[in-house]
Amino acid sequence: MEFFLKHKIIILRTIGALMLVVGFAAHFWVTPKKVISENDRAAANIARMEAKAKGTSSKPSKSTKKDDSKYLETMKNTQEKQMQYLTIIAMVLGVGSLGYSFVRKEEDKE
Repeated sequence: MEFFLKHKIIILRTIGALMLVVGFAAHFWVTPKKVISENDRAAANIARMEAKAKGTSSKPSKSTKKDDSKYLETMKNTQEKQMQYLTIIAMVLGVGSLGYSFVRKEEDKE
């Protein structure tokens, strides 16, 4: 316990810097890319091959299968929001920890 009290400023600054790095890393990792992903490209290729095997055009036709695209879209949106909240919380905690470590406390003058 004495170690933490003795090195409190260094620990707070280290935690603050680490949280900022985690926040920025998560932000840039989650930022959407401008190109099509490999999974989307593979799904499009499979749909094209299935359409060719059936002997129809590559245009999507009415399917009797249940459409799960709206559920997948809402799940992706929820995951994006969760990652945004995670990055915001990590950055706020990092800035707060760094800011608190630089605040000088007035000691008792008795």
